[in-house]
Amino acid sequence: MAVELVNAGVTVIATGGAELPVFAAKAAAAKAEIPVVFVMGGDPVALGIVQSMARPAGATTGISMLTSVLENKRFGLLHEIVPAATAIAALIDPSRALAPTQTAELQDAALHAGVHLIVLNSHAGVDVESAFATAVSQGAGAVQLAASPNFLAKREQIVALAAQHRIPAIYEWRDFTDAGGLMSYGTDLADAYRQEGGYVAKVLNGVKPADLPVMQVTKFEFVINLKTAKTLGFEFAPTVLARADAVVE
Repeated sequence: MAVELVNAGVTVIATGGAELPVFAAKAAAAKAEIPVVFVMGGDPVALGIVQSMARPAGATTGISMLTSVLENKRFGLLHEIVPAATAIAALIDPSRALAPTQTAELQDAALHAGVHLIVLNSHAGVDVESAFATAVSQGAGAVQLAASPNFLAKREQIVALAAQHRIPAIYEWRDFTDAGGLMSYGTDLADAYRQEGGYVAKVLNGVKPADLPVMQVTKFEFVINLKTAKTLGFEFAPTVLARADAVVE
């Protein structure tokens, strides 16, 4: 797809989803020197996409959504809201370059919380039903879905599995909560893509990507679904409800 865009002679390529589209666009656009503006969850410096956040260099810049570094925050929320869970399962997509970092962050968070972490690797093509079944069989009292666009694409199935097993779960995006998930904490996706659109406009107006520092998102949202909570027989404490940015009823 990236090669097709380059062959079509586009002025700029905007990517979204994760790190893979950025790698593909950069590789295809390098010879033609076509600028690339991205939205991604991983660390673009650590992944070698840009030289630094302040000075990206080259023809690539964009928006960092910090999705992976929020794993600790999501885990902390889940542990606070479901304190009775002495074991928490984490579904991680091993196809992502960030998977080892996500695993390490969650293991560290679990260690500090005194909770047993059950790490379940689930590729996009693997049946997530087995992952939930394993989590329940190993005594998980709650589940955390690690950040992955592949999981987002399966959100309806994943949310249905959590309901089927009657297990509290926390997700990355509001899309999960709107689909019936119990709660989510993460970047405001719409805001991130608005920021990307602004950068694309600047590039189209002649600004070089190298002169546009990689922006980090500043808008996050904690969303809870009261309808799902009622179905699960789960109650949110008043203090938690007060902290929510949005409530699905």
